[in-house]
Amino acid sequence: MNDDVGARQAPPMPGRADRWTLPDLDAAVRRCRAQNARGIRCILDALGEYAQSERQARENLERSAAAIAAIGEHGLDASLSVKMTALGALIDPDAARDSLLRLCGEARARGIGVEVDMEGRGLVETTVEAAVACARQGLPVTLALQTSLDRTPGDLERIVRHNIRPRLVKGAYGGDAAGLEEIRQRFRTLAAGLLDRGVPFSAGTHDPDLIAWLVERPAGTVEFGFLMGLADETKLRLATEGRAVAEYVPFGERAAAYVARREAYLAGLAAEGRAPVP
Repeated sequence: MNDDVGARQAPPMPGRADRWTLPDLDAAVRRCRAQNARGIRCILDALGEYAQSERQARENLERSAAAIAAIGEHGLDASLSVKMTALGALIDPDAARDSLLRLCGEARARGIGVEVDMEGRGLVETTVEAAVACARQGLPVTLALQTSLDRTPGDLERIVRHNIRPRLVKGAYGGDAAGLEEIRQRFRTLAAGLLDRGVPFSAGTHDPDLIAWLVERPAGTVEFGFLMGLADETKLRLATEGRAVAEYVPFGERAAAYVARREAYLAGLAAEGRAPVP
């Protein structure tokens, strides 16, 4: 990590209109390069969920492939994130799986990871199956699992058996848990099981209680995952302490659904009298 004082400062917070996303791949590369200099890995996401046509799915595939190429060409410490609906899962789940296999193959050839985001309840099985298909071909992949769902403990055991790296998140979509405290407890239970077994995983949360709980555990198997637009102080502090830290960097024009979830997340915290880590 660069010890230069200027390099250690957190990057400027984007303006309100673009707090959550960046306009294009070039901006995402610049953001990633700056965060890498601070010891923070990046996860690039070419926004485009809920593709409604084969053309849209094909364009999303091409933009994700371009992100993989850019990561390799610029030597970035970064991976690609992708949603199955961006690849056309709402139109043709088999074709979307094949597109994911192609992306994972291209990424592996460049030594780059692929991380599959989880979406709504009706897409969980499709998403898990697609990740398992990649793993069966020896293609490294990370899969997000939502602790708000009753099925997640079984899904977690399944993907660990296939050497798929989990990313635990509380869940931005509808779940089964009765409330946020139950979701937090489910998160702790699943994370504790992974820690006890020494299974590497990512913890995607801005929850101060969960982060404090995780920090008390030995470093080494946990990567702390944060969104762009939140937790800049915490990202830098954890990275400075030698913790593995990643920032999710979405880019592109199709940001409406993503931004709506982020704003709903903050509104939910405010209603609970809470706030994300600074």
